[in-house]
Amino acid sequence: MGEWFPRLYDTVMKPLERRKFKQIRTKLVEQATGRVLEIGSGTGANFPHYSNAVSVEAIEPNPVMRERSYKNRLESAAPIQVWSAHAEELPFQDNTFDSIVATLVFCTIPDPLQALEEIRRVAKPGAAILLFEHVRVNQAVMEKAQDILTPVWKHLCDGCHLNRDTLATVKQAGIRISSVESFYKGVFITVIGNTGTRRQAPCPDSR
Repeated sequence: MGEWFPRLYDTVMKPLERRKFKQIRTKLVEQATGRVLEIGSGTGANFPHYSNAVSVEAIEPNPVMRERSYKNRLESAAPIQVWSAHAEELPFQDNTFDSIVATLVFCTIPDPLQALEEIRRVAKPGAAILLFEHVRVNQAVMEKAQDILTPVWKHLCDGCHLNRDTLATVKQAGIRISSVESFYKGVFITVIGNTGTRRQAPCPDSR
C-alpha cells in the first residue's frame, strides 16, 4: 500500500467529518464503557470521544496512520494503547473487552467474518458492539454503481469495498443487533448490538 492514502485521509474526510461524521462518532463512541477494543483506529478520529471508557486498546496495521493518531490520543479522556495488528488475528486473550468499536473499517478488512469471530472471542459475553460503516445500498441503481466502481475504488483507497453488505456479515457472525440507523440514504449506517451469551459445552454425564 502506498503512503498517499493514509497521509491524505484526514484532509479528504474533513468535509464529511465536519458536516455529520463527528456527530455520529460522538454519539456512538460515548456508549463504549469499561475496557474497550477499537478495530482499525486509523488516524484516531474516535479517540477524543471516549468519554466513558476506562481504557482503550486500538489496533491499526498501517504505521503512517498509527503515527498520525498520536495527537488525537492526547485528546482522549481514557488511556489509549495502539497496537500493530490485524482484525483477523487479535493479540488479546479471550473474554477481555467490555465494548468493541469499529468505524469505517469493515469495508477494508480482507476477511470480515473472521474478524467478527475474533471480536467475539476477545469480547466478554454480552459486550457492546458499536459500528459505523458504509455499506451496500438496497437500491438497484446504487447497487449496480457500487459494483462497477468497487474494483477501481479498492485500488485507489487501500482495499475499500463500496459494495460490502456488512450488516449481513454482522448478523451471520451471531452478533445480536438492537438498533440500526442509516445516513445519507443508506450509504452509511450505525449498528448497536452485543455479543450475546456464548453457548456452553454440555457437561459430561455424571451418572
